[in-house]
Amino acid sequence: MTNTDTLIEPVTINKQEEHLAINTNVSKTKRKKRWLAHFDTLAPEYVSYRKDNAYYWDSITKYFNYFIHEDDSVLQIGCGTGNTLAELKGCEKVGIDFSPEMIIRAKVQFPHCDFKVMDAENLQLDGRKFDVIIISNVVGFFENVLDVFKELHKVCHPKTRIMVSYYSRLWEPMVKLGEKMGIKKPSPQQNWLSQEDIKNLLHLAGFETFRTNMRVLMPFDIPVVSTVFNKYIARLPLINNLCLNQFVVARPAPNPSEDISNKYSVSVVVPARNESGNIEDAILRTPNMGKGTELIFIEGNSTDDTWEKIQEMYEKYKDTHNIKIGQQDGKGKGDAVRKGYDIATGDILMILDADLTVPPEDLSKFYEALASGKGEFINGSRLVYPMEKQAMRFLNTLGNKFFSMAFSWLLEQPIKDSLCGTKVLLKSDYEKLKKNRKFFGEFDPFGDFDLLFGAYKLNLKIIDLPIRYHERTYGDTNISRFRHGVILLRMCAYAATKIKFW
Repeated sequence: MTNTDTLIEPVTINKQEEHLAINTNVSKTKRKKRWLAHFDTLAPEYVSYRKDNAYYWDSITKYFNYFIHEDDSVLQIGCGTGNTLAELKGCEKVGIDFSPEMIIRAKVQFPHCDFKVMDAENLQLDGRKFDVIIISNVVGFFENVLDVFKELHKVCHPKTRIMVSYYSRLWEPMVKLGEKMGIKKPSPQQNWLSQEDIKNLLHLAGFETFRTNMRVLMPFDIPVVSTVFNKYIARLPLINNLCLNQFVVARPAPNPSEDISNKYSVSVVVPARNESGNIEDAILRTPNMGKGTELIFIEGNSTDDTWEKIQEMYEKYKDTHNIKIGQQDGKGKGDAVRKGYDIATGDILMILDADLTVPPEDLSKFYEALASGKGEFINGSRLVYPMEKQAMRFLNTLGNKFFSMAFSWLLEQPIKDSLCGTKVLLKSDYEKLKKNRKFFGEFDPFGDFDLLFGAYKLNLKIIDLPIRYHERTYGDTNISRFRHGVILLRMCAYAATKIKFW
């Protein structure tokens, strides 16, 4: 008997079991009957089993919690005795399992969570929608994984995140050996799905996978050794493919037929330092997008007449264009962008560098990519199309290519040009990013990486949008390739401790 069993009188168990069995939707296939009997039998000792293997299970919970926020609603499919769900962040937590015995113990252990006996192939949650859906180490026990994934649409809204974890197929012999040795509880024959299998099934069910990960080389807690292997060695390229736990993160696929022409309003923030000659062109060349576009010029520490020109152009065009102007209190582009975002009223936030090397006309492409749901953080990329001869110096190009590889590895999504100034996201996502900024801290003078890292922590789908990069027609670059290059290297190292090696 476990400690949990001592809290429940036998008669009470029988009454609860009878009540739950009446309400369960578990179908009576032979395989399901076998699995149900297995988990009901396992339930009395599962709590102590989880405690004995806490190091392994904590590693899974820790990964989920990295991307879950305190105000998220969370649903766990196949919650067992509720240990994982109870340890997850979230303001509303619901767990379902088809084993009445597991749910009885979950309710006793964690009364603050909502547990229900339910078949994952027939979700009945009264129309409730969740921000995060967790499917942890149970896809192998589903009768039909595709049917379960299709059911998830009942409990999803457009920004719901599906997070699936399961054993890597490479570890199947080791897991079976562990069962024979008594290290792992034996289970009936299950599905052994590769990462590609899970991604394909999600795609067939109408979901889009945008992040995958592998973690844990050593599932046991050996002081120092386990930390070195799992925190550092396991995160390295190539070696990472040998890890035990595989994670797949997906979202509902966007609706391609939706009319987006009038879906969102737009705020374009234009940080301007020594860009007097480009202000009027920025106004005249920026397209009107969606429900309407406001231009926000933020000047900071110019040595020419940029501020005077901004005021002049405001007076000239204020009756025909929606323009706001201001001066930053601090220094750096990042500070200017944040000031602009704070006064923005649009649904979508865009950055347009005042040097206009990224054509303002291209902003409509960014609107379309975000409004259509193709991405949730749109990152401009200058390194796809050929550039004009003097658009970017050779050393700057090399630096951009190096940082694109580094950030693609860090962010687990392809980032070809991390330093392009044009970045676009929903204001609602920026507000969450801003609230969560303390996780990374005020470390970025440029503003680009504050947004990129924040988008990663919010679990947003980041996509590159190729643009033509043009030569300057006025002024000189504000970037110092060597001084700023050192700052970028330091930011990469810092980000690695926050994103990879934690």
